[in-house]
Amino acid sequence: GVGMGMTAPVSITAFPAEDGSFQQKVKVSLRIPSQFQDNPPCPTDESIKIEERQGMTIYSTQFGGYAKEADYVNYAAKLKAALGSDAAYHKDFYLCNGYDPPMKPYGRRNEVWFVKE
Repeated sequence: GVGMGMTAPVSITAFPAEDGSFQQKVKVSLRIPSQFQDNPPCPTDESIKIEERQGMTIYSTQFGGYAKEADYVNYAAKLKAALGSDAAYHKDFYLCNGYDPPMKPYGRRNEVWFVKE
């Protein structure tokens, strides 16, 4: 019953298929604002879970525009190619992050993160 506003980034955990496309399963995560983190409100919808994300080291790439699934897949492939075969990161998922509200037409920021093992 409390409005918390929109936070950034909106983070989508993608589970890539063999061809690099997203599987049907994705997880959307929103950051709980600082003033609610010590005592977050209990979700009334069972499909919503509160999770604490531990610190992580990531490999990242950034791009602009209104990001679509194809953009995230494309930039994930570019990041994978740039890292080569020596980098140790989780290959079964990656994070797609958007930082801007839908009504912001210019200067948009999106990122793909690979989580270091």
